[in-house]
Amino acid sequence: MQRLDLKQLLSQKLSPQQIQFIKLLQIPTAELDMRIKEEMEVNPALEEGPEDEFERSEEENDSGDDFDSDDSLDEDFDNNRDDDGPGLEDDYRQDNDDIDLGDYIHDDEIAGYKMQGDGPGEEEDRDMPIAGTSTLTDALLDQLNFLNLDEKQHAIGEQLIGSIDNDGYIRRDLSAIVNDLAFSQNIEVDLEEVEAVLREIQTFDPPGIAARDLQECLLLQLERREQDYIAEIAEQIIQDCFDEFTKKHYSKIQSRLDIEDDELKEALNIILKLNPKPGGTSAGLAKAQYIVPDFIITNENGQLNITLNARNAPDLRVSRSYSEMFDAYDKGAKKDKKLKEAVTFVKQKLDSAKWFIDAIKQRQNTLLRTMEAIVRFQHDFFLDGDETKLRPMILKDIAQEIDMDISTVSRVANSKWVQTEFGVYPLKYFFSEGIATDSGEDASSREVKQILKDIIDKESKKKPLSDDKLEKMLNEKGYNIARRTVAKYREQLNIPVARLRKEL
Repeated sequence: MQRLDLKQLLSQKLSPQQIQFIKLLQIPTAELDMRIKEEMEVNPALEEGPEDEFERSEEENDSGDDFDSDDSLDEDFDNNRDDDGPGLEDDYRQDNDDIDLGDYIHDDEIAGYKMQGDGPGEEEDRDMPIAGTSTLTDALLDQLNFLNLDEKQHAIGEQLIGSIDNDGYIRRDLSAIVNDLAFSQNIEVDLEEVEAVLREIQTFDPPGIAARDLQECLLLQLERREQDYIAEIAEQIIQDCFDEFTKKHYSKIQSRLDIEDDELKEALNIILKLNPKPGGTSAGLAKAQYIVPDFIITNENGQLNITLNARNAPDLRVSRSYSEMFDAYDKGAKKDKKLKEAVTFVKQKLDSAKWFIDAIKQRQNTLLRTMEAIVRFQHDFFLDGDETKLRPMILKDIAQEIDMDISTVSRVANSKWVQTEFGVYPLKYFFSEGIATDSGEDASSREVKQILKDIIDKESKKKPLSDDKLEKMLNEKGYNIARRTVAKYREQLNIPVARLRKEL
């Protein structure tokens, strides 16, 4: 038997304005200009330029949706106030023919400005100037066009090239590609036909392209080398002793192939010069990005000065013409339905512009307060760049220091960069756990990792140190650290185990 129960639930939801502030906060400096331009495109009441006396006097008399204080969006948000202020039911002026509502309202049927989503949408489907780049796929398709293939083989080739990942591999089963051709293009092929076209593509540049695994990738590159005795040994190692090669069991390779130490060493030198990711270079070019620092720190005679990148502090203002338009119609003497809609629209745009300007100012304030707190914690590091001077610091430390929520600090730390006199660093670089020491003071995990790296760099490559020995050496230096933590830090430094660090 079905029952209808009533329950009282207390929940907290973010308003559209709060969501937009969060998005603004985590936008990198390089993308802020674009975000502001997008807002100006959908809101004609927002303009670029310094604030003038007219706008300041308007703000003094305005009782709309401005922030009450700098902390209004930091930890717990203020309740939303109603966008509909007094005056909308007042009389309006008759001369409304100057406004064509169709030019504006069709894009903004919802009160306030349009929400800009994280993903691409219709509003992003506009012509944007971008740098011309030739991708790996384009290069492979160009080479495919030079082959003497029939229509069916060409379709197979395009399907194979489309299945190549950023590293240059085809990791899908060829049987799946056969099915794709059948279902998506109505082309019936068998596995042998696909393999035949694949062999042709594997002769393309860069060498090793379209391999199905690392072993095949290396063999494809070795086959294109000028063959001599040492190259043949290298090919034998990959073909017949690949498992031993990946585990660096060199004595087993020598025994199995009956070769001398010098021959093994020369063959390994050839193999180590091969490219394990033939598609990586092309993919990397397409994804190359420039880092634009959000903060600049300078040291003037021991005094650290923090400057916010000027692109984080743009000059924005509310359109004076829109404000005057609203005042004129709001104080009009005659009601009119069409004019009433116009005034509502103008007010929405004015409120949205004021809120966006306040949100940008709040973003600047939050960024600076967070950076100032980080500099206070890591003051010694910012003086000379010595990584061993980094103190243990977690998000909670900064959140408590600036009286903000941890999630707010996290959003700043995960997407912002700082330029110093000794390099550009992501803010998350300065956060690390604490490791107990014999002196009673905690050392940062960053410091321990640096010492661990120094120890490994100085070890004998013929007898590399195991994690147990590394643990003992760190303990002798006063760091109370377990072997599993040593292993974790070593992996985070992308340093392999001792067996794989061994050299001939």
